[in-house]
Amino acid sequence: MLVAVTGFGRVWRHRLGKETSDSRCFVRAVYYNTTGVVVDGDLRQRPRICGYARFDTVGGFNPNCPSRMVNRVFECSEPSIWMGYNKLLFKRLFVGDGRPDCFLAVAGSELTGHLAVGTEGWRSTDTWLLSLSEFTQQQEAMLLMPAHGWTSGELGRFILQPSEQRPWTGRLVLTCGD
Repeated sequence: MLVAVTGFGRVWRHRLGKETSDSRCFVRAVYYNTTGVVVDGDLRQRPRICGYARFDTVGGFNPNCPSRMVNRVFECSEPSIWMGYNKLLFKRLFVGDGRPDCFLAVAGSELTGHLAVGTEGWRSTDTWLLSLSEFTQQQEAMLLMPAHGWTSGELGRFILQPSEQRPWTGRLVLTCGD
């Protein structure tokens, strides 16, 4: 499965290789990305739906420059649920200009308004909610979406629109009607 990254959630965690005395433990590091919101001035994970995207440095992920991973395509495992957590494993960077099967997109309440997660018609049936953090009126959702998949918030319906010239790039775009 090929997944293009359009953005990341605000919370990062990592795990180094098992032997920290090994000089290659940083090469085998694993990075987890999930959603977060600001609580009392601090960024926190306030999971309503628990999940994460996992990136391995051995697969080409560069934790020093995550912004360079945006608009890149990765080979991924199929999304799954493990111990009650939604998870998506990004195995390795895809070499070449591949058309992704779907996109990892992040929608915050500042973009979409409040998402009525769990209510009928809040997302297209082919869109998978990986993670959702929520506190008061703040939300951040991490979504796995196909091209032209959609989600609806207070401000309207947002469609994942891929670029025609660069199909591995995409963004959430507010539509003008249903």
